[in-house]
Amino acid sequence: MRILVVDDEPDLCEILRFNLESEGFIVDCAYSAESALAIIAGGTRYNLILLDVMMERVSGIEMARQLRSSGDSTPVIFLTAMSAESDLLAGFDAGGDDYVTKPFSFPTVLARIRAVMRRSEGRSDADGVDNTLQSDGLFVDIKRKSVSVDGVPVSLTKKEYMILTLLMQNAGHHLTRERILDAVWDNDTYVNDRSVDVHIARLRKKLGRAGNGIVNHTGFGYIFNNQVKGPESYTAIKDKES
Repeated sequence: MRILVVDDEPDLCEILRFNLESEGFIVDCAYSAESALAIIAGGTRYNLILLDVMMERVSGIEMARQLRSSGDSTPVIFLTAMSAESDLLAGFDAGGDDYVTKPFSFPTVLARIRAVMRRSEGRSDADGVDNTLQSDGLFVDIKRKSVSVDGVPVSLTKKEYMILTLLMQNAGHHLTRERILDAVWDNDTYVNDRSVDVHIARLRKKLGRAGNGIVNHTGFGYIFNNQVKGPESYTAIKDKES
């Protein structure tokens, strides 16, 4: 689950990042609506956006309007110091899914996130959204956490599965070993770049011919070269080195 926190208060962003990552989320921060829109335009996909209302130049409400007008349906929870009914209605009219009034406690934020995600997942299931990633015989069922090649099930460890989905969701983009470590191993200080190489070598072997889509370009990192079909609503990690 990947979350984008958008707030012009860096300290608040870092507090939210720390607490959300402690709950197992992958978190990116942007300190303006312009920066957030640029990240999203660059191809990074999120499961949810925590969006401050009051920001300079482009407000959170205006950013939400731009997202919705472009067809982006990513759930948005507004972070707002305003509590007047008219202000809250303006947020919902702009496409917001919920709001949290400042100052807030983290348990409140976490509860709202989980509630919005449950509603969002319910809508996806009802709409018949295909929760899969596919590429030339390689089939990943994200909901069931299962993988198969040419119809034959492939047994992967949790980390191998996470690496595979990470690469497929970023097909055509290089991911450095550092980015893969950050996403898969989180803050584990007992692993290094070699751990990535070892796990990917095992993953490629298990995938057989489908593993040829995973390529290492020296100096750039790993890339999944084959075209992937799948829902754009799933998370994607932007390679900060590219």
